[in-house]
Amino acid sequence: MIIEQKQDYITITSDENSFDEFLTNFKNSYSEIENSNVFLSLSEKINTKEEDIFVFLDYSKKHSEKKTTFIVISNNVDVDKFPETFNIVPTLQEAEDILEMENIQRDLGF
Repeated sequence: MIIEQKQDYITITSDENSFDEFLTNFKNSYSEIENSNVFLSLSEKINTKEEDIFVFLDYSKKHSEKKTTFIVISNNVDVDKFPETFNIVPTLQEAEDILEMENIQRDLGF
């Protein structure tokens, strides 16, 4: 797992060989990033299934409660199978756009 600090967010990129290995590493490192905006980029090589991504829904809710953003970046997912409040996008650019929109909403008090 690669953790990279950007100006407004932290990017976590999977470099493991399996989703289970990545999830274990993520859980072990979560306390370091829980108060930041997080972009979780899932590599195609770990063969992530849609049901695997649902484990991140609770993390997304925690971030929302703390007024931070949690976004999963994966282009192998049908986003219509997930709750509308769960941010899943295919590219980093779209994740940055969502973060910008959510920051504006927070600034306006929403």
